[in-house]
Amino acid sequence: MVTIAGISALALIITACGSSSSTAPAASSTPSTSAPAVSAPSSAAPATSAAPGSSTAPTSSSTGSGPAVAGDDATYCDTIKKDWPNITGKQVSIYAGISGDEGKQLEASWKDFTTCTGATVTYKADKNFEQQIVVQAKSGNAPNLAFVPQPGLLATLVATGKVVEAPAQVGANVDKYWDKGWKTYGTVGGKFYAAPLGASVKSLVWYSPKMFKAKGYTVPTTWAEMIALSDKIAADPDGIKPWCAGVESGVATGWTATDWLEEVVLRQAGPDVYDQWVAHKVKFSDPPIAKALATVATVWKNEKYVNAGIGDGSVASIATTNFADGGLPIQGGKCYMHQQASFYETNFKGTPDVSENGDIFAFYLPAMGDQFGKPVEVAGEFVAAFSSNPEVQAFQYYLTTSHWANNQSKNSKSRISANKGLDIKNVADPINKLSVSIIQDPKTVSRFDASDLMPAAVGSGAEWKQLTNWITGTDDASVLSQIDSAWPTS
Repeated sequence: MVTIAGISALALIITACGSSSSTAPAASSTPSTSAPAVSAPSSAAPATSAAPGSSTAPTSSSTGSGPAVAGDDATYCDTIKKDWPNITGKQVSIYAGISGDEGKQLEASWKDFTTCTGATVTYKADKNFEQQIVVQAKSGNAPNLAFVPQPGLLATLVATGKVVEAPAQVGANVDKYWDKGWKTYGTVGGKFYAAPLGASVKSLVWYSPKMFKAKGYTVPTTWAEMIALSDKIAADPDGIKPWCAGVESGVATGWTATDWLEEVVLRQAGPDVYDQWVAHKVKFSDPPIAKALATVATVWKNEKYVNAGIGDGSVASIATTNFADGGLPIQGGKCYMHQQASFYETNFKGTPDVSENGDIFAFYLPAMGDQFGKPVEVAGEFVAAFSSNPEVQAFQYYLTTSHWANNQSKNSKSRISANKGLDIKNVADPINKLSVSIIQDPKTVSRFDASDLMPAAVGSGAEWKQLTNWITGTDDASVLSQIDSAWPTS
């Protein structure tokens, strides 16, 4: 079996991505962000992933302080011409699941690679990417590069024997610009294959600043304050419930419920337990996870809290409400809060004012105390290569520069990077700016989406299904036991 090296925890600790002085241009769903109205996140697509490994996860001791790390901004083209000369006229093919406006903006972000090298880049997006890329790899018909949204899927692709290791220049840049966990997620069997591309922050709560202001509500900064606010809203005679949600997503129904559970485990039990849970050293039925699910139930299975502005407003309606529609009642003044990732913004209708004082904005899903820093759940994509041609390696390197990281943000309303050379001044969208500020906060302790790291039979299989059953009435113990029983034995 292929395992993801260095990941007992498969942990990503993004402590202190300090601000950079980079001023050059560049860089979800993961999970899609500014794609068509229904943007599918990285965790919303089933993948045949290998089980995670059992080695110790890395941590970062970076403090985020000190000078900028934008050394390749002015020299990236010189480096490419020196290390990969004579690639004019060559073509690099890319395959991914990032489509719609987001895909177009992504394509626009790398135009200067052609200006620099004379090589061209072709991009193909496919909503069935997660399934088709495996088929293509096995048949020897894969593209030069694939943007892979799950470390487990990357392991599956490496197991085909068709993925090639990343060149040394790519590894060096990842060491320079990302915290150690990101490189770990792109490493399989002790070999580094895939550099990180985009990033998304899942630990957000969407709300209407105007609606809050009208009622005199303030944004909660602790979990206890958030629950107290929920109680206050629920007691208001206007009858509007505090929370709205939806988990329906076709074959991926249930993925949003996994995010809620992950957020609570990270806040309540802490990152070490979270890591052990990903590796199944802590089981779903063990006390820390059972306690976390019971905590989620205080919100999601509380009839006084959910499901505001949707159907009959019952808990059960969460299971049949599409995830893309789950937060829309906020726009109609029928719901106060909706927990969802940074990429959710594009699902709101029309052109709402998304800002701190506008129609729509988001706040950080609060911690439950100070003992674990500022817990944040993240997701993202990784660049896997099926060719070691010079033009392919040159483009892989280009995508790891802080130059491109800033280009991506300048050219996109929805995409950001965890590249430490990303200058927040180049992030125009308010939600993206909020997300980058969270990632770069010295107190932030992040972990990659757990269901994306677990074996597919669990993270994108039994867990999705059983948490949906839990919403419609199955008891906690049965649900957790059923998920544990799906864990591969080898």
